[in-house]
Amino acid sequence: MELHAGVDAEKVVVSPYPIKVRSGVVRRERTGTLVETVPRMPSGRSREDRVTFAARLALPLLFVSAVLAASGFSWWLAAGGSAVLVAAMWRRQARAAQEAAFAVPRDGESRVLWSVPERAAFAGALDASRRVRRTWPALDGMIDPVLADRSLTRALGELADVLARRQELRRLRGDLAGVRDADIPMDSPAKLAADAARERADVAWREAGDAANRILGSIDAAARAGEGFIRERQVAATARHAERTLARVAGVPATADSGPDLAGRTEAVIAAYRDLAA
Repeated sequence: MELHAGVDAEKVVVSPYPIKVRSGVVRRERTGTLVETVPRMPSGRSREDRVTFAARLALPLLFVSAVLAASGFSWWLAAGGSAVLVAAMWRRQARAAQEAAFAVPRDGESRVLWSVPERAAFAGALDASRRVRRTWPALDGMIDPVLADRSLTRALGELADVLARRQELRRLRGDLAGVRDADIPMDSPAKLAADAARERADVAWREAGDAANRILGSIDAAARAGEGFIRERQVAATARHAERTLARVAGVPATADSGPDLAGRTEAVIAAYRDLAA
């Protein structure tokens, strides 16, 4: 399973397929089964700058084409190749000068988050997932990185589904709120139907929020458990080094059990990853 995720200035795109780019330049960063498509900053090159660069590139290419033609090489082939190269560089620089934006996927498996709260929630989950992945080298032997990677990627995919549903419910609740005070009789079938739909939408809204919070909490718990274990292990190593140094320079005997017991923290880390995989 692979998950592609990208965050631009207007939306978040989550898809099982590579994300297409509408404008600008992006870079792709793969970490296990997660592929992040990251927009690059616009180059800032103006049209005048691109014209100047194209002219400077075209002059030596024309000279090379003339030399090749004088040597018996087909002049139109050399000139055509030079023109293609200049056009390709022009297009590349023009695209790099634009602000990066992703194309909206048309398949049914991709999710596009437009509303600010849902975008912020998924961006926060991506940040937490990076924190989780950074702890894996130090947790060698405690977790299976392959299974942990799959669990984390699946959690992000499930979160995208929940947030997309919550986004639709947000719009629906806004539409239903707009007709709440409509000037129609209280016993109107239309008003009764709208009230019933609003109640069902509120229930679904709360359920989606609870599901999103559960996934976000699981990812954050895994990140905090791993980071806490690493910090405690570093402190334990510092304490042991200090005791050995004191025993050597001050004659203070080292204790039998140096540093904190990390068995409880180890169990916390494992429990956090079990919750993530659930």
